[in-house]
Amino acid sequence: MSQFVEAFTLGNAAILSNVCLLPLYPGLMVMLAGRNGSLDAVGEPTLWQRIAPKLLGFAVLAGIITFMVVLGFLLHQVQRSVASILDWMLPLVYGLVIVLGVAMLAGRNPFARLATVNAPIVGSPVGSSYLYGMFLAPMTLPCTGPIIVSAFVLGGVAGTGALVDQLWYFVAFAFGFGWPLVLLPFLAVPLQRRMTRWMAQHHRAISVASGVVMLAVAVLGLNAEFG
Repeated sequence: MSQFVEAFTLGNAAILSNVCLLPLYPGLMVMLAGRNGSLDAVGEPTLWQRIAPKLLGFAVLAGIITFMVVLGFLLHQVQRSVASILDWMLPLVYGLVIVLGVAMLAGRNPFARLATVNAPIVGSPVGSSYLYGMFLAPMTLPCTGPIIVSAFVLGGVAGTGALVDQLWYFVAFAFGFGWPLVLLPFLAVPLQRRMTRWMAQHHRAISVASGVVMLAVAVLGLNAEFG
């Protein structure tokens, strides 16, 4: 499996299994858009309030990409400092992914008790959406921690030591993680509610599927490195 396909797939699993935040997301976009102006004199929403909830998803995606690129750069610096022991670190990394994948299959989330991080709200709805995107990965740890951590540790050893490869890994994860957040506000409200309700009702099945994906990534990675 290509590392970029792997990253994109893990990003999809992380957001689609996120019943903590995903059902609240459309309402959040409407709330942020409303902060830029009040209702007009007859109580009708302004043009900005009508279109902003659909457009702010792009600011969220930009924030996600920014966070992932910064994280990829930092992990690349760490990788350079431990390059001499990277060969024996790889089995440990894939072993951790296997453990976390089994935890997902068993319905266990070792990160569930972590404190929830809140994204800051600023005066601009675009700025608030961008910051929400930057904080989204830490905010999802209590809900989808095993997938997020697996992507981070795999990204930390991605590529062959080239910075560009490592950054592209995290960009691919960011797009997998963020594209539903761009699409969801464009859907009609009843369809948004049906989708998020369906995900909540089938959360266990989605978590199991995510665990299978993680195990497949780990097994394929081990085979590619040591097979």
